[in-house]
Amino acid sequence: MLNKLKQYGNEFKTFAMRGNVIDMAVGIIIGAAFGKIVDSLVKDIIMPPLGWLLGKVDFSKLYLVLPDYQGNFIHYKTIEDAHAAGAVTINYGIFINSLISFLIVAFAVFLLIKSINKLTSINAQKEKASEEASEKECPYCYSTIDIRATRCPNCTSELN
Repeated sequence: MLNKLKQYGNEFKTFAMRGNVIDMAVGIIIGAAFGKIVDSLVKDIIMPPLGWLLGKVDFSKLYLVLPDYQGNFIHYKTIEDAHAAGAVTINYGIFINSLISFLIVAFAVFLLIKSINKLTSINAQKEKASEEASEKECPYCYSTIDIRATRCPNCTSELN
């Protein structure tokens, strides 16, 4: 039993210390921090001027109160008052903020992936160009040989 636990411990250690697991953990941590930045950007920078332009509207305070079980509509000054009274609310203003946050994050991820794909494409082109420049074709037997060769290793012909 103790040997089995040691084996599991060693396997877990090997798994946890692999590069892709650590990279994933770093990505999650950075993603969470980025999410907080975007959330603050939406709540503190984008939404206040937008609300002001739309007539002093604070989107985070927009909500609908559903009627109580007897069908009575009760008006509450704030979402907090409605929740304290046990009312059921639809917080569509908070949803609008979340939607804008999502669009910003999605656009940022799109730009990041597009940049990575461009870099990957450039690297692939460079590798292909270096591979092409490192080889030539023998004019006698048409085999591919190293560009530095002075004699073909396949047909032993001398090359210029």
